[in-house]
Amino acid sequence: MLRSDAHQHERGAEMSKTFTQTKEELVGKAKKQMDTTFGQGDWTVRQKLALTCRILFEGGHDSGLAGQITARATEPGTYYTQQLGLGFDEITASNLLVVNSDLEVLEGKGMANPANRFHSWVYEARPDVNCIIHTHPTHIVALSMLEVPLQVSHMDMCPLFDDCAFLKDWPGVPVGNEEGEIISKALGSKRALLLSHHGQLVAGDSIEQACVLAELFERAARLQLLASAAGDIKPIPETLGKEAHDWILRPTRSAITFAYFARRVLKKHGDALA
Repeated sequence: MLRSDAHQHERGAEMSKTFTQTKEELVGKAKKQMDTTFGQGDWTVRQKLALTCRILFEGGHDSGLAGQITARATEPGTYYTQQLGLGFDEITASNLLVVNSDLEVLEGKGMANPANRFHSWVYEARPDVNCIIHTHPTHIVALSMLEVPLQVSHMDMCPLFDDCAFLKDWPGVPVGNEEGEIISKALGSKRALLLSHHGQLVAGDSIEQACVLAELFERAARLQLLASAAGDIKPIPETLGKEAHDWILRPTRSAITFAYFARRVLKKHGDALA
């Protein structure tokens, strides 16, 4: 055997160590490697929430003063939220409020958005939820006007596969307990909800997960509008959709993605951590 042939043979043998492993084995290996390679970040809850506001502002979720982004605070029944009157691009770690489920301000100045009431209902119904994002981004709002559910038909959007509920009947301005009850029931056990004639809601295990899902939600709506204008959207197999959902929607993956979004937004919004 020539020297070059021998070298290629040795290199091929080296490269093929994992070629006989199953997909399940390779997925498990990749998960373990990610979990040991990457940390969860050093930001405080306040800083992560402020970064989320800036990330979503840059992602097209801004709609004047509409929308609320909240996260559970230390004491049971309390959570962080923005001051009413400030836009997403004005939120900093230090100007966030802490309110109770009755929207009484416990820390900070000003008042909370009265529409935060349905957040209180969701937190009460879902002990697993630690962050709620409700926004009115352009493509989600356009989709909501058609009164059709979100269709997840692309791999990148699969964190929302079979995890996005749909509320077809608009209950009106969400400042009453009636709307809180309707919205929390419509969300059920899922992580996302499309509200007709309104916008989107994401209920995440963490701030990082909720932020990433909210960004994906708007992109998914945009893709759905584009694809449906060209033809009929073809579904993806349920088993593969669920596989992709579980692969992408992992705590470490959410933390890595959030960190990238944060690095990108801090180039323009360095005051967010103040």
